[in-house]
Amino acid sequence: MTTGMKLKQFLLHAKRTGVELPFDLIELIHEVSITCKEIAATVSRGELSGVLGVAGSENVQGETQKELDIITNDIMVEHMKVSGLVAGMGSEEVDDPISVPAQERGEYILLFDPLDGSSNIDVNISVGTIFSVLKAPMGCRAEPSLNDYHQKGTQQRAAGFVVYGPSTVLVLTTGQGVNMFTLDNSIGEFVLTKEGVEIPEDTKEFAINLSNKRFWEEPMQQYIEDCLQGEKGPLGKRYNMRWVASMVAEVFRILVRGGIFMYPYDNRDPSKAGKLRLMYEANPMSFIIEQAGGMSSTGHERIMDVEAKDLHQRVPVILGSRNEVAKVVEYHLKDEDAA
Repeated sequence: MTTGMKLKQFLLHAKRTGVELPFDLIELIHEVSITCKEIAATVSRGELSGVLGVAGSENVQGETQKELDIITNDIMVEHMKVSGLVAGMGSEEVDDPISVPAQERGEYILLFDPLDGSSNIDVNISVGTIFSVLKAPMGCRAEPSLNDYHQKGTQQRAAGFVVYGPSTVLVLTTGQGVNMFTLDNSIGEFVLTKEGVEIPEDTKEFAINLSNKRFWEEPMQQYIEDCLQGEKGPLGKRYNMRWVASMVAEVFRILVRGGIFMYPYDNRDPSKAGKLRLMYEANPMSFIIEQAGGMSSTGHERIMDVEAKDLHQRVPVILGSRNEVAKVVEYHLKDEDAA
């Protein structure tokens, strides 16, 4: 029984029992967790620290940055840059890959969204940090090229997120299932509280921003219309709708009780394939969802099979309970067949 183990203890125990976990990957995950504890403390102080509000700048996606977007990004970058574990980093808040001093380079690439859901921070709704770990080219101690970052989601070595809510919880996968660790503030450690998380295959709960319905493709509009008809419609059941506008909160809820989360393609800006970023949002969340028995798709293909072409590439996202995601994919396939 491993429940109650501290994060690093759990990872070392897994290695001793035969799980393929290099020591430097264990150290990297542990260092990310330490950084997230600092971010948790910064977020929890909120207005007491005078760090709420807009920073007056935009990120590479043209989104207005919050003060905490910049602060949490700096916390992650400065901590990991001297860890000796990463060869380079990619962040939602920075246009280009982040360099690491030559003497500090390790064998992994870390991709992250330092503060997902930051538009909610001023109204005290749960936010979080998402991260993805890739292996740098074998034996690479040189600075990774941009192409080295463009790996499929199937090549991830680890992925996780931390949700800063009523409790601070780290959700982690290294490819052997999904585990949850709750921050015990009395000892300053993440402690295993849920092992082998499994998502129910069926659900009656969906999460989507319904106000954007008029911009969606026809298959997504039809699926939601059928959901809204409830037990009298073709899907034959009454649905509940949830929408938090914080991906970490949405995915955490799905891991706990099932559901489906959708941020589909819309036609407001044809140059953008979706809203969410493939490398540091969609891929790590898809890895977690699949490891918990769920499913993740763009509507047309498995997200982790999408070819990465840009550090800030966007994709439509449909993920959650396996059978419900499969239904949404069916709507898209029927539309393709009819075209």
